[in-house]
Amino acid sequence: MRRRLWHMMGFLVVAAMVLTACGQAATPEPTEAPPTEEPEAPTEEPEQETDLPVRAAFVYIGPPGDLGWTYEHDRGRKILEEELGDAVETTYIEDVPEGPDSARVIRQYAQDGWDVIFTTSFGYMEPTHEVAEEFPDVIFEHCSGYMTRENMATYFGRIYQPRYLSGIVAGEMTDSNIIGYVAAFPIPEVIRGINAFTLGVRSVNSDAEVRVVWTNTWYDPVVEREAAEALLDEGADMITQHQDTTEPQKAAAERDALSIGYDSDMRQFVGDTVLTSPQWNWGTYYVDTVQAIVDGTWESHQFWGGLETGVVKLAEMSPLVPDDVRDQVQAERERITGTDWDVFCGPINDQDGNEAIADGECLSDQDMLNMDWFVEGVVGEISE
Repeated sequence: MRRRLWHMMGFLVVAAMVLTACGQAATPEPTEAPPTEEPEAPTEEPEQETDLPVRAAFVYIGPPGDLGWTYEHDRGRKILEEELGDAVETTYIEDVPEGPDSARVIRQYAQDGWDVIFTTSFGYMEPTHEVAEEFPDVIFEHCSGYMTRENMATYFGRIYQPRYLSGIVAGEMTDSNIIGYVAAFPIPEVIRGINAFTLGVRSVNSDAEVRVVWTNTWYDPVVEREAAEALLDEGADMITQHQDTTEPQKAAAERDALSIGYDSDMRQFVGDTVLTSPQWNWGTYYVDTVQAIVDGTWESHQFWGGLETGVVKLAEMSPLVPDDVRDQVQAERERITGTDWDVFCGPINDQDGNEAIADGECLSDQDMLNMDWFVEGVVGEISE
């Protein structure tokens, strides 16, 4: 699915360069010595310049709309245009289904001469990888996957870090100590987000629990509202989710409950009951990537940037959030960005209370990218 790493992201890139040698035809021996000439000074090969503008195409899973996953990618595309001006030309296509059919769209952009193609959902990974082999002179960038080629890179953000920070806010501001989590799909990215949020909650409130309901949706306002209402009926006074709609937040507001948003700053659409939102900010990555293409320095890579890169962040907090909670969040943000500590550093217990990460140890990226277990404090099962 979409953004979504997940079963995911092996971090080895194998690059192979195929060199073509051109043979020279033999020349006959001269019958007499040629006249002596002063050798010509060697000429420097001119530097190769990138043809401008760089033409960048974006493939979207949904419509840009006013908020959410695709909205944030499209906002990044617009920032790219603003920052690089005449050096870049962009286009996009929306509502492209994941899976094999997306290969046709990606291939068409390559055939039409677009220099770089950004495919912005996890389910585009294998089609992107397939088309990249066919067009070695085109650059492909895939969001949230793990497959690469010499001309194909991957990019994602450590959204679990602002998830953890938002959990601190939720843990401090719940009264019932029941927090509802409307979860999308049981894949490592979503599981990692639930765990990071719960660790944030429990870092300030060890009595609180995070109850999970799965919807198996990325965007279904009706189903996501129903899941939130079920959690509210169980006594939750705080709701968060891993989908694009604001329906869980609206359901919470209608029941005088609080909420945490996701993807975009949802407070602007629902109101101050949305205390904050883990948020994407793709503009900085798109600008840096296309600038590298302009400069001729682009190389295949696997980017997984955290708070320090600006690709992920915590949205502005609601006026309902007290100053002391804001201070706690800021202190933890500085801890993440300024030290070797990260969210999944021990001691951490699993859902059953068994030690999962020992004190002084931290999960590797590979372990995080393949996470399939819940931390202590989560109520719910990882469904198949």
